[in-house]
Amino acid sequence: MRLLHTSDWHLGRMLYTKKERSREHAAFLEWLLETIDKNSVDLLIIAGDVFDTASPGSTSQKMYYDFLVKVRNLGCNNVVIIGGNHDSPSFLNAPGGILSAMDVHVIGSACENIEDEVITITGADNQPAAIVCAVPFLRERDISRFTEKESYDDRSKRIKDGIRNHYEAVAAIAEAKRDEAGGNIPVIATGHLSVSGGKRYEDDGVRETYVGSIECIDSDIFPKTFDYVALGHYHVPSVISDRVRYCGSPIPMGFIEAGQKKCVCLVDFEQNIPDIRNLEIPVFQRLESISGDRETIGKRLSELKGSGESVWVEILYDGKDVFPDLTTWANEMTADSNVEILKIQNRMYLNEVLTQNEEIHSLDDLSKFDVFEKLLAKNDIPQEQRTGLLESYKEIIQELEIDK
Repeated sequence: MRLLHTSDWHLGRMLYTKKERSREHAAFLEWLLETIDKNSVDLLIIAGDVFDTASPGSTSQKMYYDFLVKVRNLGCNNVVIIGGNHDSPSFLNAPGGILSAMDVHVIGSACENIEDEVITITGADNQPAAIVCAVPFLRERDISRFTEKESYDDRSKRIKDGIRNHYEAVAAIAEAKRDEAGGNIPVIATGHLSVSGGKRYEDDGVRETYVGSIECIDSDIFPKTFDYVALGHYHVPSVISDRVRYCGSPIPMGFIEAGQKKCVCLVDFEQNIPDIRNLEIPVFQRLESISGDRETIGKRLSELKGSGESVWVEILYDGKDVFPDLTTWANEMTADSNVEILKIQNRMYLNEVLTQNEEIHSLDDLSKFDVFEKLLAKNDIPQEQRTGLLESYKEIIQELEIDK
């Protein structure tokens, strides 16, 4: 049994709300098809956040469905897709009947009958070759009930216990199926959540998955029944343990990830013992963040222009001198080249124009939560009330994004 684990495609992702990235995604999917074919992959797992929004555009949808048809034609006989916190469960699940006929198993949200999340994968001989516990992103409403007047700590414990109980339940079902199959076949689990030990960057676009005081869940929630746990949600490849991995996103989600090596995980099973390798994904569009004074930025722009390579650039000027015509200067520096500047931040100029009582922020630099926090501060909301209001606001935003 050979498994390929990928996640967090975020089809439809925009860079700074203005630069669409379908060309990069198309190149990645073509590379992925070639990799699946070259390595004779038996099982493909996509561990959530297939799309960047709950209402993906027609281009993203076409990429997704074309890919699934091509995978089937390559002879990869089993595909398991779970919903992430960016995905719409109803959208993912809608074509489930048609896709299941192609051995594409889609679990967009927690199933009413939990046994439906436990999938037996058959090999070329039509015999059981693996069991997949296809656990999607678990929303609070899927795993536990809100209790009136409970504290944030109590709520966090309730959510964590609900997640642990869910994994224990699917593990028990998988063990029974493996015993029934009569063999030492691997049991594989999926997850889309924040697990302690996972790597991420500040401002990497990874949404908080739960309200309350939950930040990360310990990896001991995964029963020892699981021989491999394919995680999604964090964009940086991370080794949580010898059997628990994040593969990360296939392309950089923003300039904070520029230069980071991207990969998919290829897992070979000898009976139920995994042998895990990372396969590096090529760079389909180079990103670079340049910070410094005028001389430093100018030198680097000249080097990039001279290379002839297509590069998308973010410029962060932090020199000591006021540089009010930075944008004009930078655009002149990169004229008639393959260097495209997507963002310019003149930190020194901003500092000069700030008044004593007012700060100026670009909306590109603020999240929806930053804006709400500033609104609370502007209206002098007492600190003891802010925590509760912010948590309620986060929950509303999460529900709106889920139900789009």
